[in-house]
Amino acid sequence: MNLTEAKIGIEYIIKEIVTDDEDLDAFLFSLGCYAGEPIAVINHLRGGCIIAVKNGRYTIDRELASAIEI
Repeated sequence: MNLTEAKIGIEYIIKEIVTDDEDLDAFLFSLGCYAGEPIAVINHLRGGCIIAVKNGRYTIDRELASAIEI
């Protein structure tokens, strides 16, 4: 399951980041999105979602959300 299917307000653990794009992978890593890290969806938006990871909240698009397996 990926973040596009996640329920709002429930904390999940990131299983893996599924992408062949090194820049996308590096960007997600800079946000703190990597395997074993807790993550929660704050809200779903038309083009993506708002996530909480580490001590921050970020808006990510659908492509990024679908690359994060939980």
